Order: sequence, then C-alpha cells, then structure tokens
Amino acid sequence: MKTGFILFCLVVLFRTSYTLWPYPWHAQCEVDWSFLENCTYIKTKIVDQLKKWTGADNCQSGGQKCLYELIYSNDTYIEATHTTPVKKYIDDMTFELCFEGSSCHVKGFSRSRLWYAILDYGTNYCNLHNIISGAGLLQLPGYTEDTKNKICTQFATADCDIY
Repeated sequence: MKTGFILFCLVVLFRTSYTLWPYPWHAQCEVDWSFLENCTYIKTKIVDQLKKWTGADNCQSGGQKCLYELIYSNDTYIEATHTTPVKKYIDDMTFELCFEGSSCHVKGFSRSRLWYAILDYGTNYCNLHNIISGAGLLQLPGYTEDTKNKICTQFATADCDIY
C-alpha cells in the first residue's frame, strides 16, 4: 500500500514538474527550417560551412563559430559535432533534409554529450543557427525557422554572438 502511494506521488510530481518546466530534460535543440531552394544546394552550403569552421581560427574572436567537425553526409543527412572552445564540451548535431515540392525542409538537432547537462544558455540552438547563418541561408527567399523552448533548451534567451 505504501509503495503504491509513493509511486502515485512520484507520478503526480513528475507530471506537474514536466508541465511547469519550460525546457527539454536534457540540453538539446530541435529546429525546423524551410527554404525555397533545392536540398542539394542547401546540403552543400551546410557541409561547406561545417568544413570552413573546423579549426580554432574563429575562436580567437571570442565566439564559438569554430571547432565543428563533419562526421558523415549523404544526400539527405548530415552528422557533425561542435566542441566548445573553453570547456571542450562536445555536442552532437544532425541535419535531415527532405524535398517538399520545390522547397527543402531541414530538421536540425543538437544535443549535449554530457549526461548531466540540463541548461545550456542556448548553446545547442546556436550550434545549429550559426551554421545556417554562416552559410548565408538566412537570406534565401522563403526562409522560415520554427522552434520553441519546449524542444530547444533556452532558445528564447540564446545569444549566438557569444555561443
């Protein structure tokens, strides 16, 4: 009887905290983008930007537009990592590309490798955003971005000039 009551209390506590907690339970970010451009072009721009920011050169300016590593890519999928310059934390990133008529839909995902990472000051959002921005994709006609705090840790307060 006592075990059942404790279990019930834990379920109520979890459901309440999940409703009140505005972020994912682990530092991560999911972003959806749409472009009025073919996916081959978008993929090439993302891959080229990841390769451009592989070294530590851009770390000198104080931001984190550096230390990206392309792991794998094919026509519809890109896998990469980003290492933070100071603490050397590693985040895993993926980009999934899908043709939708005459446009390209991209789902970006970044997740901290640290098992205990909960808050990240928007770092995982900036991992993704900085690549899209650096590649010049924000200026394309029909560009849209969709994310929110519930699926992207601290998105609303992210400062990608720092992270």
